[in-house]
Amino acid sequence: ELTAISPLDGRYRSKLKGLASYFSEYALIKYRVKIEVEYFIALCELPVPMLKDFDKAHFPLLRDLFDNFSESDAKRVKDIERTINHDVKAVEYLIKEKMEDKIADWSKFKEFIHF
Repeated sequence: ELTAISPLDGRYRSKLKGLASYFSEYALIKYRVKIEVEYFIALCELPVPMLKDFDKAHFPLLRDLFDNFSESDAKRVKDIERTINHDVKAVEYLIKEKMEDKIADWSKFKEFIHF
């Protein structure tokens, strides 16, 4: 591949394909979602006073964002990023957006994503 950035994504791509799930843009976004979700859960478990009423039964819903992260989720983050020009903030917005209809009173807690 003459337009590859390095031999790793050019001539060696077929041999290193398995690493894409760890080192690709998709993987970076997916693991950012995991970090943001787990950080929010940790804040709830402390508990940060404003999160003491967050129902721990919602933790699996939050973790599901990472466990079932899709290419369309990654594309949504990139769409948000193009609008706001901030990659981590785009992940934050995705999480807030995905939980909006799934967690009652989410508006009381959502600002603690990327707190």
